[in-house]
Amino acid sequence: MNITIIDGQGGQLGAQLIKSISSNFPSASLTAVGTNSVATATMLKAGAKYAATGENPVIVACRNADVIIGPVGIVIADSLLGEITEKMAVAVGQSRAVRLLIPMNKCDNIIAGVTNLNVGALVEDAIIRLRGIIDARNS
Repeated sequence: MNITIIDGQGGQLGAQLIKSISSNFPSASLTAVGTNSVATATMLKAGAKYAATGENPVIVACRNADVIIGPVGIVIADSLLGEITEKMAVAVGQSRAVRLLIPMNKCDNIIAGVTNLNVGALVEDAIIRLRGIIDARNS
């Protein structure tokens, strides 16, 4: 299972996802892609083995992913304070991967019907949903 984590800004969400996925799914192949070098460095410190930074790595990683995980802004051009380019958003949206999007109500992207949960609760829910995706693929 190839799992791609995409994050920007400070990379804190990505780091929490890397730690949690690594401990819950040790055989998963994780690739961390930061929209900037700080986000990438943060995810590397969290334990990502494979990491890259920028637009082209997002595009390439999306081609090879079974699951893409990140804040909902990764499918919205100009989100994350402008860090998500149109090409990045299109690559995520057109990928054959399952997209597991974390509903971060930030950067002028507000998701109706979603309560404001802390990042820990959002990551926990993402892990539960990822387990369901992995179990479905393995059965």
